[in-house]
Amino acid sequence: MMRVLLTGATGLVGSHLCRALLAQGETVRVFRRASSSLRLLDGLDVEHAIGDLNEPESIEAAMRGVEVVYHAAGVASSQSTAGRMYTVMVEGTRSLLQAALEAGVQRVVYSSCVTALGVPEASSARQGQPVLLDEHHTWNFRGDRWPIGYTKYMAEMEVQKAVARGLDVVTVNPGFIIGAQDIHRQTHSLVVQIARQKLPFLISGGFNFVHVLDVVEGHLAAMRSGHCGERYIIGGENLSYIAFARKVAEIAGVNPPVLVLPGGVAGQLVGPFNFLQRFMNLPVGVETLNIAGQLFFYDNRKSRTELGLKAPRPIEAAIKEALDWHNQGEKPVVEEEGPDK
Repeated sequence: MMRVLLTGATGLVGSHLCRALLAQGETVRVFRRASSSLRLLDGLDVEHAIGDLNEPESIEAAMRGVEVVYHAAGVASSQSTAGRMYTVMVEGTRSLLQAALEAGVQRVVYSSCVTALGVPEASSARQGQPVLLDEHHTWNFRGDRWPIGYTKYMAEMEVQKAVARGLDVVTVNPGFIIGAQDIHRQTHSLVVQIARQKLPFLISGGFNFVHVLDVVEGHLAAMRSGHCGERYIIGGENLSYIAFARKVAEIAGVNPPVLVLPGGVAGQLVGPFNFLQRFMNLPVGVETLNIAGQLFFYDNRKSRTELGLKAPRPIEAAIKEALDWHNQGEKPVVEEEGPDK
């Protein structure tokens, strides 16, 4: 049994990960803000360390006596400013890794995202078939046009700096996570907006969609078997946005959106949607229109080979669990924007 420090425990991935760690018999210390909602931690036997990723002294206090760390915190809102993203995800990660190094922590698992790998090259398609991105792909896009991906990439650079200084860190890169308890995206969840027919259009392109429980298992496997300094894609199903929307609509018993915008057209809407987002609950940040039309498909063979992960769960199961949870009538959490994942 180990003493674990977990960041991001009040969010989607972190809350599921917290339960999994407790089921393994670990002693879990949750690092959270005083303002964080505790709804997803209700009834769980955890220690609470109050602080903020941008308050290094609070991280140092939370790190005392800890053997391993899962850093699953991130900016919860897709509409956060680029400056806020950098402050939380890059500077906050830097402070946490430094505190872990000074405290003699045995291992850190950093929860990144596949967006940190950059965008597919235009020439990567072969005979109309997309080439799957893997862990060797690196950032290749203007940071100001896709800040959420760029800040994840920059945070991974902080990981590599910490590894060079002697800290054992393993990075996991999940796809688009679907599942129950997505508490910080209730009103602008992609699944919910499709199911409630609130999404006026889709865009061409696609992404990798993964069940939250597969992501949790990936974190645990990375702690057990990951190699220091390596990154591991935790993927599910590579689907076009149209195919994903049809799956959601079928499960919800509604018609899917019929209007599909080509990537080039969607990219021209960044300006207007920057204005409209204050009146709309968009399922993604407006800046993602800059990479519209791309097929963000990934190869997860490395994770299955080196971490021993099983075949991913069907994404239909994740969609159903997400909808069942949202349909329970949970009230959206209203709190200050901050690090919960």
